[in-house]
Amino acid sequence: MQGRSLPDGLWGRPASGDLAHWPGLPYALLFLEWEARYPQEWTHHAKAWGTKQSLLRDLALAHQPEAIRAKLTDLVEIVVHRAYRCKDREYVRVARAVDSADLRGRLDRAVESDSPWARCQAGYVRWLLDRPDLPNTRRVWRAWPAGQAPASR
Repeated sequence: MQGRSLPDGLWGRPASGDLAHWPGLPYALLFLEWEARYPQEWTHHAKAWGTKQSLLRDLALAHQPEAIRAKLTDLVEIVVHRAYRCKDREYVRVARAVDSADLRGRLDRAVESDSPWARCQAGYVRWLLDRPDLPNTRRVWRAWPAGQAPASR
């Protein structure tokens, strides 16, 4: 039986992937923010990599109101500043969906930070924002830090 806590309460999403009017959207954003800000606690209490991945994919597809776009922009920024965690590559989809001057500015500042994680991850996301036709695959991710990323199609 499905529970009413994280992450089980997130399983009743609309089948269409349109989350913009789903009453559970604030709950979904809280789930992702918890994972982004408190990864160890999230892993201990609510670890659900598949739920994280599917939420990020659905959020990247939905047309979001400005307040939700702002929250998603915040999440992308948080994630690029920390060590990579499972399914974090899905945030590239979100970044592409909420692409803006604000997001690019935040990514540019992260690229200039003292953190090697932020420089690498933000640089990759920023690079892919400039190449929307390039897929966000493991092959592209592995090649990018080595300077061997394939050219856009």
